[in-house]
Amino acid sequence: MGEAMTGLKRSHMCCDVSENLIGSEVTVMGWVQRRRDLGQLIFIALRDRTGIVQAVVDGNNSDKELFNKAETIRSEYVVAIRGKVAPRTEGNVNKNMKTGAIEIIADELRILSESETTPFQVEDEITVKDDLRLKYRYIDLRRPCQFKNIEMRHRTAQVIRKFLSDEGFLEIETPMLGKSTPEGARDYIVPSRVHPGSFYGLPQSPQLFKQLLMVSGMDKYFQIAKCFRDEDLRADRQPEFTQVDMELSFVDVDDILDVNERLIKKVFKEILDVDVQIPLQRMKYAEAMTRFGSDKPDVRFGMELHDITEIVKDTEFVVFKNAIEAGGSVRAINAEGCGHYPRKQIDSLVEFVKTYKAKGLAWIVVNDDGSLKSQIAKFFTPEKLQEIVSALDGKPGDLILICADKDKVVFDSLGALRCEIAKRQNLTKPGDFRFLWVTEFPMFEWDEEENRYVAEHHPFTCPMDEDLELLDTDPSKVRAKAYDMVLNGFELGGGSIRIHRRDIQQKIFNLLGFSDESAQERFGFLLDAFKYGVPPHGGLAFGFDRIIMLMSGATSIRDVIAFPKVKDASCPMTNAPDVVDQKQLDELGIAIVAKEETTEE
Repeated sequence: MGEAMTGLKRSHMCCDVSENLIGSEVTVMGWVQRRRDLGQLIFIALRDRTGIVQAVVDGNNSDKELFNKAETIRSEYVVAIRGKVAPRTEGNVNKNMKTGAIEIIADELRILSESETTPFQVEDEITVKDDLRLKYRYIDLRRPCQFKNIEMRHRTAQVIRKFLSDEGFLEIETPMLGKSTPEGARDYIVPSRVHPGSFYGLPQSPQLFKQLLMVSGMDKYFQIAKCFRDEDLRADRQPEFTQVDMELSFVDVDDILDVNERLIKKVFKEILDVDVQIPLQRMKYAEAMTRFGSDKPDVRFGMELHDITEIVKDTEFVVFKNAIEAGGSVRAINAEGCGHYPRKQIDSLVEFVKTYKAKGLAWIVVNDDGSLKSQIAKFFTPEKLQEIVSALDGKPGDLILICADKDKVVFDSLGALRCEIAKRQNLTKPGDFRFLWVTEFPMFEWDEEENRYVAEHHPFTCPMDEDLELLDTDPSKVRAKAYDMVLNGFELGGGSIRIHRRDIQQKIFNLLGFSDESAQERFGFLLDAFKYGVPPHGGLAFGFDRIIMLMSGATSIRDVIAFPKVKDASCPMTNAPDVVDQKQLDELGIAIVAKEETTEE
């Protein structure tokens, strides 16, 4: 049973108790981190979100009731302590604690709430499965590292709001319940009781509404917006996530890049005291893919891709030959200093690229004496092998890794492989933030399964002016006025200049497989708005969770979201999603139909 707080009021947070308060009476409240019993002295480490302060109950100088109560407390009890601040005795100062020079001599102790033994310790350095941490997330959040992440999230949001407000942006909320317009990821849908058989779609982004705000003359909009996508999860992805969303009128690409560079510079300076040099490096999509095999390249290290197709074009080695004849390419990276890898480790790299649909990986080891060793040596003359090595500036101790396939497979495989090797070789260091813009993305991507073009970004992205004619002749070559900000191999945010002409928007819908009727059915409200004067406009959205993840050094966005989901989009703590009452389903006119199990013959 807990005691009442009546008559007590917290005067200070734990880490606000300092040497300046020596001799003063303070009242602190929080959770017991630990209790040490030294006979007639009981030390209580009391924790709140600011940190830990030590309180002392002296059995020789305090009443017996207070001392007996102190003996009963355990870790994670919630207590209130009133007492005087005193300096610690010489030799007992803890320089690793913010409050390590003082302690509170307790005059009063109240147990506000008791605690059972927690499923894991409330400490940063714990080895606990994520599922257990997230089942007891309210305990996990007590850990200092989690407090730090959540506080950083709060402070960053404040900096963003202040910066954009000062730049003349209006913070405007857009609806959570909208029209389902699936294009790309699946929508989360919400049934309507008032309109049986009809559904709302939760927003994948505020895209259409923010464009309509530009039509409305709002000129500069932003929102820290909750968004939803029913897609598979990974370390930096959640079914519900937060965007820093913005849209501007009467702007071109340079205007949008400029304001967002200054925003990021402000955030990193205010939160991390890191000076981001602007303007940021810019790299066209085609260059990023050719050099790094990725549209979000990590440029903190080299290991760039080299096209060796011309060098090996006359080979009879069937893997290379088939790839070239199929219109693909043969490309390689130089893993400098990795020639010492044992065969087992090289084989693990081969298995790694297979997850990116590569059929395998050829390799050449440059021995310390300059000689070459390779599993493909029998297919090439020593001179040809040396030519490959020379093309990649290979030196003794290097490992040349070669992939041959369709360009997409080669780029995906080697792009991921260079990052994997960088991780194994510790080629990056914390606090090294390398930003760049990737620009001029392809407008469309051909979907072989659906036998149609799909939008690389979204269907509202404006083509490059000089590529407009290609919409009618060769859509595959159309570049978009699209741009992504990339940080250390992660896409921080992306955006584009939008289409503001109704005829072009209609043409894009047609190219994406929408008839005039289906386009009107899905996006008619936007097309109708385009009849009434549309300013040129564009915007960008940052992944807010991802920004905090990278700034904090967390390995997953789960660690910077208060109550995240796990891989199957469920919440171990609340058991969501869960069944609902039949009465609720009946009101909505919904019947649950079990899926028929299919068996392969």
